[in-house]
Amino acid sequence: MTTEQQSINDLQHIKTMMERSSRFISLSGLSGIAAGICALVGAWFASEKINCWVKGDCDLSRLLGSAGGNLINDLFWIATLTFLAAFVLAFFFTYLRSKKNGTPIWGATTMRLFWNTMIPIAVGAAFLIRMMQLGEYQLVPPGCLLFYGLALVNASKYTLSEVRYLGYGMLVLGLFNLWYIGYGLQCWAMGFGILHIVYGIMMWWKYERK
Repeated sequence: MTTEQQSINDLQHIKTMMERSSRFISLSGLSGIAAGICALVGAWFASEKINCWVKGDCDLSRLLGSAGGNLINDLFWIATLTFLAAFVLAFFFTYLRSKKNGTPIWGATTMRLFWNTMIPIAVGAAFLIRMMQLGEYQLVPPGCLLFYGLALVNASKYTLSEVRYLGYGMLVLGLFNLWYIGYGLQCWAMGFGILHIVYGIMMWWKYERK
């Protein structure tokens, strides 16, 4: 090995060590796939409850306003169980990859990632809860997409850079849904379901298949 090649290898090693110390790189593509599948299952159950998957006229304010509290309660539990299942599976696959790579799953970098993700999500949750109190249920699907998209873009500084493109996709779908309110469930399924699965497959293929 020449001196020049040794220098290049040393620089690459230093770059890798710096990246490991400043970014959480143990996110698993399988986490994205699992979360996407959970979202699609949850969207299917929700569509069975509100019965407007195809027509594109899912104005949730009108539907929930006429259906009463039972439907709202059912949709709440569907959303809660979907989130819990996606979170548990995402954590499980990320933990496995972190253990395989020999990198700690919790540390200063993880804390930065956590706070930069949670602040937009917490603000979004407060906003959406207030919208539901006012009966503006039609803003819930685009609001979920927009605030989650902002959280991903914000968090991409502390993890794999490709996360920002997933965030951009969520933002585009959320903005579209603001003007086409009747497609809230479809946009929600496309964003949290299909985009997560596509992102997960790409990340697995790029970083984990070997």
